[in-house]
This record gives sequence, C-alpha cells and structure tokens, in this order.
Amino acid sequence: MLQALRITEVAEITAGVLSGKPHEVLLSQIAIDSRQIINPAHTLFVALKGAKADGKTFIPSLIELGVRNFIVHSDFEIADFSTSDSCFIIVSDTREALQKLAAFQRSLFKNPVVSITGSNGKTIVKEWLGQVLSQKYHVAKSPKSYNSQVGVPLSIFGIQEEHQVAILEAGISKSGEMAALQRMIQPNLGIFTNIGSAHQEGFPDQESKILEKLALFQNANFVIYSKNQAELAEIIEREIDAEKLIAWSDQVGVDFTRSVKILEKGAKILLLKSDLSTFTFQVPFTDPASLENITHVIVASMTLGQSSDSIQQGLDHLKSVDMRLTLKPGVNDSLLIDDTYNNDLAGLKVALDFMQQQRPKRRKILILSDLLQQGSPAKLYAEVADLIKNHQLDLIFGVGEDIFKLEQLFQGKFKGFESSEALLDNLDPDQFSNDLILITGARPFGFERIVNKLQQRIHGTTLEINLNALTHNYNFYKRLIRPEIKVMVMVKAFAYGGGSVEIANHLQTMGADYLAVAFTDEGVTLRKHGITLPIMVLNPVEESIDLCHAFQLEPVVFSPEFFKMVSSYCKTHACKLSIHLDLDTGMHRLGFEHHQLDELIALIQQEKRMRIASVYTHLVGADEEIHKDFSLQQLESFNEMRKSLIPHVSKETLFHALNSAGIVAFPDYQFDMVRLGIGLYGVEVTGRFGSSLKSISTLKTTISQIKELQPGETVGYSRKGMLPNGGKIATLSLGYADGYDRRFSNGNGFVLIQGKKAPIIGNVCMDMCMVDVSGFSDIKAGEEAIIYGEGIPLQELADRIGTIPYELLTNISTRVKRVYYLD
Repeated sequence: MLQALRITEVAEITAGVLSGKPHEVLLSQIAIDSRQIINPAHTLFVALKGAKADGKTFIPSLIELGVRNFIVHSDFEIADFSTSDSCFIIVSDTREALQKLAAFQRSLFKNPVVSITGSNGKTIVKEWLGQVLSQKYHVAKSPKSYNSQVGVPLSIFGIQEEHQVAILEAGISKSGEMAALQRMIQPNLGIFTNIGSAHQEGFPDQESKILEKLALFQNANFVIYSKNQAELAEIIEREIDAEKLIAWSDQVGVDFTRSVKILEKGAKILLLKSDLSTFTFQVPFTDPASLENITHVIVASMTLGQSSDSIQQGLDHLKSVDMRLTLKPGVNDSLLIDDTYNNDLAGLKVALDFMQQQRPKRRKILILSDLLQQGSPAKLYAEVADLIKNHQLDLIFGVGEDIFKLEQLFQGKFKGFESSEALLDNLDPDQFSNDLILITGARPFGFERIVNKLQQRIHGTTLEINLNALTHNYNFYKRLIRPEIKVMVMVKAFAYGGGSVEIANHLQTMGADYLAVAFTDEGVTLRKHGITLPIMVLNPVEESIDLCHAFQLEPVVFSPEFFKMVSSYCKTHACKLSIHLDLDTGMHRLGFEHHQLDELIALIQQEKRMRIASVYTHLVGADEEIHKDFSLQQLESFNEMRKSLIPHVSKETLFHALNSAGIVAFPDYQFDMVRLGIGLYGVEVTGRFGSSLKSISTLKTTISQIKELQPGETVGYSRKGMLPNGGKIATLSLGYADGYDRRFSNGNGFVLIQGKKAPIIGNVCMDMCMVDVSGFSDIKAGEEAIIYGEGIPLQELADRIGTIPYELLTNISTRVKRVYYLD
C-alpha cells in the first residue's frame, strides 16, 4: 500500500461513521479474508457480503487474533462489541468503501498506470507486458485475473512506492460495472485487446458491451487497439479523441503497420511506424491469438519509452505457457502447485493463499526464485518472510542471488542454490512424500523443469478442472436460493469424474454445508484426506455401517428393515449415528412410501440413539417441462409427509427435495436445504440458464503421430475408417480405457485441433483413436487436441451418441491425470 492510514482518515475517505475509540496506529494492510491476516494490529478488515459468506461473522475470531479496526455494513450489531477496544466504521456498502480506499491509494501513485480490458487475452497481455517492462522498470501488476469489483482494489493495494509502472486488468460481465473500476484505476494508458462473445448475456448487444468497456479509458492519455478488429475500431474511433488513439494493423495507414513472417521456430514481427521508422522483433509464437496479444505488448512497451533492444530481451524470456495457478499430482502422493511464471510479491501472496486452502499434507514446501525487478532486496525479502511466517512453511528451496537474504529471516529449514541447474542436480524426488509443494519463480529460472521432475508420471491425457468456474457455478445457484437455505453438494462417482478429494476440499473452503457420496468407501477416502464437512452416504449396505460409525459418515435409511438394522447396530455398539431418511414420492427406487409413514414414525419414537439429520426425496423429472405436473405432485406429497414427520424429529432436522434442475424449476420448494449436483459441474439441464454456467472441465490429449494415407487405405480395427481419396490422419493417445466412449467411432465424435473440428475416423481403440486431419496444414505430433471443453459442449457430445452428460463425465478413467487450476 502506498500510504498507511489512521482509522479517522479511513472514515473520512469512505464517508463512514466511526464507532468506538480511534486508535493512533497506522493501518498498512487492508484485508477481506480472515485467513490472510499478517500483522493484526496494523490491519483494517473490510467485512464484505458475499454469496458464500458474510465477513461480519469472522469479526469475533479476528478480535481474538488482535485485529482492532473494521469497516462494517450498517446492519452490524455494534452493541455486541461495546466492551471490546475495537473501532468500527459503519457504511451503507462495504464493497463501495473498499473501492473508495482503492481510489484514494491510486491517486497517490504518480507514475504511469496501464489498464487492459477486452474479451480475451487480458490476463496474458498483462503478464507478458509485465515481464517485458520489467527489463527496465519496477512493475506492479494485478495478481492472476484480479480484474473484478473486488479484485481491482486488492490489486491497487499492492502498488508500492518503488514501483515505476502499474498494470491493472479490468473485467466486467454486465452493464453498469465499469464505472466503479474506472474511478479506481484512472489509467494513463489503455489497451483494448479485442471483442468477442464472452459475457454477452449481460449486455443488450455487442456495441453496448464495447461502450461499457470503453468507459474505462474516458480520461486516459492514450488507447492502444487493433484496427484488424473492424467493429471495435469503428466504435473506439467514434468515441475517443483521435489524438489519444494508437492503432496497429496488418493494413497500412495506422500508427503501427505490422507484418508477420512465420519461422521454423516462432515468428518475426516487423512494425512500421507512421514516421517510417521500422522495428523488428522475434517472438516464440505462431498462433494468431498469441501474435495479436504480443503485438499489443510491444506497442504498449514502445509507447512507454522502452527501447527495442530492451523489449526484445523481455520477449526472449516469454513462452506460450499457462498463466494459471495449477494443482497437479506429484511424486509419492505429493501435491504440486505450479506457479512457474510468477515474479512478484502480489502473485506470491495469491499462490500462498491457494496453498493454505489445500488439504493437509505432511509438510508445506516452497520452491522460490529471486523476485526480479521488485525494488530493494532487503525490504522485499522482509515482506516475503512475513508472508511465509503467516503460512507456516516447513522447508524452502531458494534459487538465485538475493534469495539467500531469506535464510536469515525464515525460522524453518532453508536450502539455497545459485541456479536452477544446481537445484535440479540436488533435487531427489524420493525425498518428497505426501508433501504440498508450491513451485513459483521468475520466467528466466525455467522452473517448469522442476515441475516436470516432481510430477507424478501418469497417462499423457489430462482432465483440467477450473476451480474458478466451479466457484462461479456454486455462487450462481447460491443466488437462486434464500440466504438461510443450506447446500448439499454431490461428490459421488469421483465428483462426476472431476476428482472427489480436491473438489470436496474446494467446496469445504467455499462454505458448502454438506457433501453426499454414493458409497461408504467414497466417504472414507474423503475423511482420510482431511475433509471435515458432514457427509451423507446414499447407498450404504449393512457391512458398511461400522465404517460409517468409525469415520463419522451419515448413512441413508430407506426402509423399515434397514432402519431396524442400523438401530440394532447402535444398541449393540452403544453408539450414536446421524442418519438421513429417504422418502419415495415417485422415483420408486429406494425410500419409505406414504403407506409406511406410521411405521416409520413408530420406529423414530422408539429409537433414541439415531439422530435424524435430514429427510429428503428424489425428483424424477425436474429437468423436463413435460414432467412438471408430476414433479409438483411429488413435492406436494413430500410436503404432506414432512408435516407428519415434523412433530417426531428434532428442530435441527433438515428437509430437502430439490436437485440442480429443481433449484431452477421449483424455487418455492427449497425447504431447508437443496442438493447441488450436475449444475455445479457446468451442465444446466433445464436449458433455462445454460449461458450462466461455466464448464469446469476440459479433457485434452496430444497427437502421437501424423500419417499420410493413400486413396483406398483404411484406418483402425475391422477396417472401419475409410479414406477413399486418401488424406491425413492424427493418432491421439486416448481410448475407451480412458473413458472415451466407443460410440464416438466412425465420425460420430470429433475433437478440436488448432480450433478446428477433426472427426473420429475408424473405431475408437482401447488406448488410442484416430482423427481425420486431411484439411489441416502445418500439423505435427505433440500438438494438443481438445476432447471436450470450450467449443465442444458436453450436451452436444452426449446427444451425438444418445446418452446424457452425466455418463460422459463419470466415465473418465482414473488413469487420466486430473489437473486443477485457478485462471
């Protein structure tokens, strides 16, 4: 933060009402997450109201921790804390107060602020621009994709006095959001990357979306854009004064005329300025999107006064890598957090916070390089040490020259190396077992080699799980239910193929109330990996009740006979169990029927050792309008049975009937809890809110080999694949043993390669399949193929082979590596 503030100054900036005795202490940290407090006495906690939690609920524990200064909503009960020595600033909107503080801090920064908006490429342009500018300047930039109404303020608080330029990303999803970002960021230089279909549902039309985003640059000195984007360029040139515009294009008549020559490795970019001066740059990319993004970076760097030689030095270190925080399986049951491009304190903080949220492991280990171009090493590593102390690390591997300053400041074990090569030579994978390892470093250190050495060696096909998309979907459904309604999330069948342990852990950190699994062993696995949420077991058997007791799992009881069996177990073992009652209102699968209600009530009255945690029913066809009347019949039947049972169960017993489809279709029947299943994973089966959800998973593989076929040659088993005119095929390392359904054979399925469809040719094999790439140029072994994800919706694939998305998700084999990331 640029300037520490007294609580009285904060009240003045936010126009809030101060309650309590003001402290003279200077507040140098602003926090919105109770888990991220480093220096409690100097922290101002802003109690935001979110979809998953209300910050005010954490205030008592924060006071115990030593935090004394808070910003709260006007509905906060100050009287409850009248005996404490805490200070409260009361405002009508805590998020707006946070933004006012950010705007004040931004006003203190007199060096250039670059802001980036657009539909695609914002984060990659920000990261690449930061890396290139860091050859000359001390750069502050938004960590990861902190581009929202809350992310932007947090990014601004990361700007320090020593920074010479700040790069802030700005993202919006609906009309009216950009004004608040513009007031905070006040960019000197703007970059508008491009315009696409993302978040289109939040705007009446494309022009409205462009105008909303363009509002960010209303007071900017210069705006960089590509004239290749015709619609975007037309609106920018209409709305922004001509003297502020800096355009580049592949056509002549602009500020920077670009020509691109594709080389054997990478490409050469020639820029001709309007004054006829020319500049040549070599970049390691050939795809159009990366070339567009890197051109924005080069033009922005030149506009900021960076020399072409210095720009090229930065470009030499760039690689087309994921700019994401990724969780990967490591050797010997370890977990790796891959952050191998990070190069600043703000990004390190985000990565350490992500590490803190992971399930417990034997040790927490950090592999960290020098943080380049970040100001005074003594001051920098003192801050790094404070961060590390707060996150309770056991071991640090440091690489670089300045990193050794951390050795004197870190209380745990430190191993320092002057180069990545020296670390790799001394890095024995067998020294790690059941550890959580964060690997984060500047690009020149090439830490991806360390990740490769410590990764678990599994099949090359990967299923990528976007945890931000999972959070988005969870919050979407939270907004559809009343605040007091609890949420049970289905993580059965390996969390619909996504990996139950990591997804359950993420749900636990998000504040889910309950988890549900199909079988007892699934619940046991979750417990063994540190999941503490209540867990309902849908299909218990008599032999598994002992495990339910041992691991605090809650079995479903669905018949008088099963009720008596569980009751007998509790009496024999002198123990108590929480159970869930399944009522059959029309599924006719499991459950007590209406005529068994009196018998069930009698059993409940006799039984004192079993706690009835919940009572529920299953809807048969909530996802189909044709079954609406039957679903309503079910819900009314359940409500009648519920009324009969209420006098005989405790007031804590929860009643629930709605699944993902039911939450959308029957909002009046939320009862006490809802069950979130397929919707969490990005499939909205009613079709009403399909564009509001995000696909959380992408299944991808690589091309093993390219073959040229002569006319009449066939492909695969039984000679089913025919190429009458000859052509070209690519063999993919994916087959039905990985869960890729054999019904996709012979053109029923397709994959995406280089963004284009490649149909399956011949039969899908056990470990491989072949696709027709006859129309593709410049395709080679090792390239990526997308099986499903963005551009290939699960519903479309399911329709092609007459099944449902559930089956495609749950069929993915455990031999396919799951990778989890924050984008």
